[in-house]
Amino acid sequence: MTSIKHQQTNRPALKKTKSLQKINHFTDVQGLPCIEKIVTSVEETPDPINTDVIGKIPEWISGNFLRNGPGKFEIGNHRFNHWFDGMALLHQFKISNGQVTYKSRFLSSDSYQTNMEYNRVTVSEFGTITMPDPCKNFFQRFLSRFELPKTTDNANVSFVTYKGDYYVSTETDTMHRVDPETLQTTKKVNWNNFVAVNGATAHPHTEPDGTTYNMGNSYSIKGAHYNIIRVPPTKGAEDETLEGATVLCSIPSVEKSKPSYYHSFAMTENYVVFIEQPIKMNLVTIVTGKLRGKSISDGFYWDPSLNTIFHLIDKQTGKVSAVKYLAKPLSTFHQINAYEEDGFLIIDMCVSDDGQAISNYNIQNLRKSGEALDEVYNTLCRAFPRRFVLPLNVNHDTPYHQNLNRPNTTATSIRTAKKQVFCTHEDLHGDELHQYGGLEFPQINYSKYNTHPYRYFYGCGFRHLVGDSLIKMDLHGKHMKVWEQPGLYPSEPIFVPTPDATEEDDGVVLSVVVTPNKEKSTFLLVLDARTFEELGRAVVPVNIPYGFHGAFNATA
Repeated sequence: MTSIKHQQTNRPALKKTKSLQKINHFTDVQGLPCIEKIVTSVEETPDPINTDVIGKIPEWISGNFLRNGPGKFEIGNHRFNHWFDGMALLHQFKISNGQVTYKSRFLSSDSYQTNMEYNRVTVSEFGTITMPDPCKNFFQRFLSRFELPKTTDNANVSFVTYKGDYYVSTETDTMHRVDPETLQTTKKVNWNNFVAVNGATAHPHTEPDGTTYNMGNSYSIKGAHYNIIRVPPTKGAEDETLEGATVLCSIPSVEKSKPSYYHSFAMTENYVVFIEQPIKMNLVTIVTGKLRGKSISDGFYWDPSLNTIFHLIDKQTGKVSAVKYLAKPLSTFHQINAYEEDGFLIIDMCVSDDGQAISNYNIQNLRKSGEALDEVYNTLCRAFPRRFVLPLNVNHDTPYHQNLNRPNTTATSIRTAKKQVFCTHEDLHGDELHQYGGLEFPQINYSKYNTHPYRYFYGCGFRHLVGDSLIKMDLHGKHMKVWEQPGLYPSEPIFVPTPDATEEDDGVVLSVVVTPNKEKSTFLLVLDARTFEELGRAVVPVNIPYGFHGAFNATA
């Protein structure tokens, strides 16, 4: 039924490989199947329902596999324009004793409740601008265009944890605390009640002791700043939320009114790494969007004339490195891992060579078929796993115009000015990954190997506008293993270690596999992380849209 492919290259081990050092060109595809149903609204399933288990799900897996993503794409006669705009639908796959139940709830956000009350889109989202209330008179409708847009609290991107509590978040200033057992919203939390930021990413990093780091922008008359946030690991006597959160440091944007967009950041044992990329946000365009009838997404643009900048921030002191590490224009949404080794900072991430992918995910594109769908896909720039190696000990004795990196990588770092180093990457894959359209949604054995040297990562292959295969990459030789089946679309893979695991890949990989051309047959897939062979699946008797990110909440 399934296709398990153990892809191997003839390339030697990582320390001896040579980077392809080429732009990713592809033969145009033809005849992509329509995937419209992955952006079709569904009803929530608030009470747990049984699934049909095929194969065997290991009995040691005990917990809730939580997923987040859009689940409602229109309100009344109003349709959302972008995939990122759909109302958040929270999913829970409860796994116990080899059995699985499923339930889902729409996030009880202010945006959702107001939209449902008025039966129309009342709060602007990333790609959708609200229209004036038709019940108002002409003068009221005219004046409403001059109001600043209300920030959405439609947290439809991921599940995250702070101080042991689960939250759902997007990239605005608001999160919602959620009970992982009931999926009910228990508290609305605004970041700027604790720190001076206008939003935060949906991808924080957590230390082994529970200390959590995140990033958020702040905007003022002095211009835009990028802020590193630190949240303490434990609660005080009456501390229920983000009490004690502080801004570790604030980095001014190169262009005051045009900061870079970022979806995530990287972290090592001693540093936070912020990547200032040439995806820009024109704040004036965004703020005046309602007046002009334009959405937030219209204020995003790609500027390939700008280099990418790696900013290194000391986690203890908050001091930003005076050395700026530059690279050619690139776009990254997700980092794989980062760590320090022998005086170098190694950062691995999924990278594409342009930053226009966001605009391709308008819902109208996801609903296309035939040649129109092929055309959208063939204009996409694919993301591939790449490694950058940054020398940490750059001082007055460091030579100019020669490679500072060790010979065990083809990534280069060349000092070009007193406080400037220009970097090139090493590919973390062989040629065969091109057959799978690149890789995104990367995950690792996070609890044991985040900020440390590692060997394996997992992700989705993208031969469509969404993931259509699961891939395990082995950095020792850059081998890959693949799980795929025609017509099935797996989501972000989450690694869950076995109890008392001693090997990095001793565990399972969980993924929700969507079946857009077959009714009520979406399933939770369980793979052996070591062999990448299917152990079992739990088929859900309701339709589920394709989601974004998730987490595993282990229970005793």
